[in-house]
Amino acid sequence: MVFNTGAALLDAIVLAVVSKEIEGTYGYKITQEVREVIEISESTLYPVLRRLQKDDCLEVYDMEFGGRNRRYYKLTEKGRLQLNLYISEWQSYSKRITMMFEEGVSDE
Repeated sequence: MVFNTGAALLDAIVLAVVSKEIEGTYGYKITQEVREVIEISESTLYPVLRRLQKDDCLEVYDMEFGGRNRRYYKLTEKGRLQLNLYISEWQSYSKRITMMFEEGVSDE
């Protein structure tokens, strides 16, 4: 993609992915789902998860899976509020950009 993904957009995408699972989801699955919409490495994603946890948008817990512990991330109430703000802002932002692109296109 030619457009850079800023920290706020990346936070919004991660929160949206985590919000799909009420009981939370684990890091590898989050990475795979985020990669469906943007190119991202695990080394980029895990600091985002840590930052969202530090900001009280995600809670973290470990659960045994296949003889190993798997770290799960779950949306907090603050995270849900932040996601709703991101959704609202994105709708407004993307609408303005789309209008600008469409108004600038000519058939000549």
